[in-house]
Amino acid sequence: MMSGGSIAIIEGFLLVAVFTFCVALSLAEICSAFPISGGLFIWVSRLAPPEWVPIACYITGWCNWIGLTVAITSTDLGLAQFLSSVISISNPDYNADIYWQYGIFLVIVFIHGIINSVSIKYNGVFNQVSLYWHLIGTLMIVIVGLVLTPNKPSGKWVFTYFENDTGFSSNGYAFLIGLLQSQYTLSGFDSAAQMSEETKDAARSAPFGILYAVGTTGIFGFMFLLGVTFCVQDFQAQIVETTISPQMTQVFLDGVGYNWTIVFTVIIMGAMFFCGSALTLGSSRLVYAFSRDRAMPFSSYLSRINSKTKTPVYAVWANVIFAAVIGILYILNTTAFNAIVSVNTIASSLAYLVPISLRLTVARKTFTRGPFHLGPFSPVINTVSCCWIVFTSALFLCPTENPVTAENMNYACVPLVAVLGGAIIFFQLRAKKYFTGPGKSMEPDPYLDENVSFNSTVSTPSDDRDNKRVLVVDNVNINTDNHSEQR
Repeated sequence: MMSGGSIAIIEGFLLVAVFTFCVALSLAEICSAFPISGGLFIWVSRLAPPEWVPIACYITGWCNWIGLTVAITSTDLGLAQFLSSVISISNPDYNADIYWQYGIFLVIVFIHGIINSVSIKYNGVFNQVSLYWHLIGTLMIVIVGLVLTPNKPSGKWVFTYFENDTGFSSNGYAFLIGLLQSQYTLSGFDSAAQMSEETKDAARSAPFGILYAVGTTGIFGFMFLLGVTFCVQDFQAQIVETTISPQMTQVFLDGVGYNWTIVFTVIIMGAMFFCGSALTLGSSRLVYAFSRDRAMPFSSYLSRINSKTKTPVYAVWANVIFAAVIGILYILNTTAFNAIVSVNTIASSLAYLVPISLRLTVARKTFTRGPFHLGPFSPVINTVSCCWIVFTSALFLCPTENPVTAENMNYACVPLVAVLGGAIIFFQLRAKKYFTGPGKSMEPDPYLDENVSFNSTVSTPSDDRDNKRVLVVDNVNINTDNHSEQR
């Protein structure tokens, strides 16, 4: 709201949703051609030239991991902020400074680590509860908020109010900075492709899963933002001058009263808690799969499965520790939360950029389209997607306040460069000697999937000209190259 006002919130969200849908279209086309579980990492191995497959897959996997793991930090820090705001309105003497918020954040991250270290059978129940919590909670906040809030602003204010409290003279730049919230929200939709091999008619269904994810998020996100913006009665008092952080709590408090504010914040905190747990689960599975191909340091530990819980416990706690370390930035820098959100958004976008750019350039003539494709519009949409990703990635590395000081500088580039740079150095020094692309990560794991029973017979086709073998697992054939079998 302080970087573009309600225009950045409402029209900015719609703008981001349109361009993000272009990115989703580009990924959906690739997904239809390669309906294989593993998503981005696997697609790149099919699109890149053979000599570039290892490094392209490696960078994509690491970007995907950074996006997921830093998302744990941003989500759980946001939850810690909301929890602190609830405590502060209940007890005005409570000083919810950044040190207390970071301490609460550590407790939340630790709980998520425990949840994802216990038996895997509880994850399904957790996801079902999360689904209904989000749907019912969002509708309750919007409906009750609009009904109870007195002195609601006019439609003109909601759709046309502009505010620039960034310190920069350029209103256009302030508006662009305000797009970070929307772009941060509209990410992670590639997850629909992760279950391709378990989806009926995956070449058609999985691409639409990606598109539905962006479409429904766009619709419900717009409803939520529109509803909350109509609850803002005094911009200066509720947004600029309030001492409660996040300011949304103050908006609720003035609009619907104390009791409903507690209900609303509990709904939001519950949604964040479920989201953080899901991110911990997803990032740990990515680390586990990536480590099976020895693409990460300490892969021998990170690829282990606990025999009792059937969960990759080492991978879970590696992500928890990394998320906690990234959270230290929140203490050191006043605008660190935006920086952490930026890293999350940029890394996820870069993971999308690699397969889309390969489809647009290297594989332009060799790409075999699936049932869902963009036809003659493919080059145009893919170009728009790449330009949008590059533009937003560069934008979210820029400062968000002026004058720029050591305290408010956007340090998003620090963890991004440190992790990606370290990963590339590790690849050049060690990983390139044995990492050749997807291998064991494409094979089902009997510990993680209780419904898969392995046939011990490995059948070798008589015609082995493609230098491949076929591992028969019940009714599923998984192609694995000789490199993974030799390892």
